[in-house]
Amino acid sequence: MFHSTETMSSTKMNIPKPPPLPLPRITYQRPQASSTRNPSSSSSRLVPKESVATWEKVFIDGTGGDTNVHTEDNFYLLAHSSILSAASPVMANLLNQSRGQNGKPYLKISGVPYQPVYMFLRFLYSSCYEEEEMKECVIPLIFLSHIYSVPSLKRVCVEVLDQEGYINKENVVDVLLLARACDAPRICFRCISMVVKDYESISPTEGWKEMKRSDLLLEQEVEAVVEAQEERQERRVKLKEKKMYLELYETLEALVHIYREGCVTIGPRDKALKGGSETVCEFRFCKGVEGALRHFLGCKSRASCPRCKRLWQLFQLHACICDDDSDSCDVPLCRSLMEKMKIRKKEDESTVRLLAEKVITAKNSLGPFSARLFALV
Repeated sequence: MFHSTETMSSTKMNIPKPPPLPLPRITYQRPQASSTRNPSSSSSRLVPKESVATWEKVFIDGTGGDTNVHTEDNFYLLAHSSILSAASPVMANLLNQSRGQNGKPYLKISGVPYQPVYMFLRFLYSSCYEEEEMKECVIPLIFLSHIYSVPSLKRVCVEVLDQEGYINKENVVDVLLLARACDAPRICFRCISMVVKDYESISPTEGWKEMKRSDLLLEQEVEAVVEAQEERQERRVKLKEKKMYLELYETLEALVHIYREGCVTIGPRDKALKGGSETVCEFRFCKGVEGALRHFLGCKSRASCPRCKRLWQLFQLHACICDDDSDSCDVPLCRSLMEKMKIRKKEDESTVRLLAEKVITAKNSLGPFSARLFALV
């Protein structure tokens, strides 16, 4: 039998409306409190706060616990062997091999006091921790995370150790030894970088002396890194100095170029200037020398003007390295300054001679390549 249209309409009108969907009021823990589901799962890995609170309660109350965990300072914590085994494969093997007098699984954590062990077990249950307590106990906790194979806890400890200000010159060697033993390469790198930067003040510390006694190979490796870094720094300084001397040589070339053949807007009075206003000079310091010369010619306080003094030193430097034995050098005062420096040995002139030697050495080290090409590299 078929219903009429009128009957169907009245039936629809009598159907109650569905209740509204609940508001998303569930709160979540931080990422370190995530569940350990399969990473390939497409579902969310964040755990509701209520679930975390449940696991916290299971750990704190110890209801149904069957395992005694013994700390170094003779405290006992009640735990669940099934949870410990699921969280740590190392603990699973140890629990299978150890039994107490009452036949229950038994676990002794040597060398670690109550507080770090408590935080460690709590993390195995709920992945929760207090940040301040984590900072205080991070050293034993990263040790426990390594020997009991709990990578999630190790990641948290590495983040804490990696925070600015935690590692200092007093504890850097101790942290390095621990990071090396616990396979934490990021922390090893950070510690070694700190040692390289401040080797002089870190090498006399007690931690360094202890490392020499306990791990001589590590000390030799760190010192090799320090020496390599010092050699690289020394090479950088030498290259920087060489570049500076080559630039000085280029400046002297530009000075000779201006007085010998002229350039665009400046040059000898008896020669026509080469090129027009759009010409680009091959001497890259030519324009700077031109500006210094124009300033020198118009300056009314040459004796005290720093810019004029630098130009005068440039003339002295040219006189030191000029290889023109005749009086035909186009640079003004070249022969006069050359003769004066041969007679007098003032301190400032000795400095100019030493600078000239370094400039010549840098220029000769280029071999067949020009100084300008080297400076442009």
